[in-house]
Amino acid sequence: MCKQVDDIALLAAKLTMQPKPPITLVRGYLNTEQQAALIKEAQAYPLSRPEIQVFGKFHAIPRQQVWFGDVGCDYLYSGLFIRALPWPKYANKLRHKLAKDFGLGINGVLVNCYADGKDCMGTHSDDEPEIAKGSDIASITLGASRDFVLKHKHSQTKYSISLQSGDLLIMHWPMQKDWLHSLPKRLKVKEPRWNYTFRQLIVNFHR
Repeated sequence: MCKQVDDIALLAAKLTMQPKPPITLVRGYLNTEQQAALIKEAQAYPLSRPEIQVFGKFHAIPRQQVWFGDVGCDYLYSGLFIRALPWPKYANKLRHKLAKDFGLGINGVLVNCYADGKDCMGTHSDDEPEIAKGSDIASITLGASRDFVLKHKHSQTKYSISLQSGDLLIMHWPMQKDWLHSLPKRLKVKEPRWNYTFRQLIVNFHR
């Protein structure tokens, strides 16, 4: 599939000396039926809102989440150890579709549910040591459209992309080394958004 980048800010970067994030954006990667099947399945996911420690105090994360993966693909981030749950049917089908279309070696997926625009994700990089070095991360959006903000770690260059239901965003290496990303609050958004981030982990890293 060809690379599609139709965001105005990203196109403008081609005409300047600003760094450009190594991403592939595919609008409408999933059709309406595929989106509906995943959203219906997601209603039964065992979501949780765990607490993380920040400056000595525990705070519940501002979203709900669940981690699915192959055996031996447990995940540790923000001080949380997450045991991989077995793959649900349609999430697994999507995993294999991404592998077929883009050659991604996926063995785990973090599913985040943002109930509305008050739920968010802080600025960070997905650079945990158990993520396979040089691997790509594929992100699928379902439901409400939300702004996805990218920030270069050195130049502080910023881009904001509106991700819509069915869109696919692939973050290629070295995205996680050079860039930060976030999903800021958007209080006008009243509908939920589901986000699937497919990753390749080092099997049995935590054993």
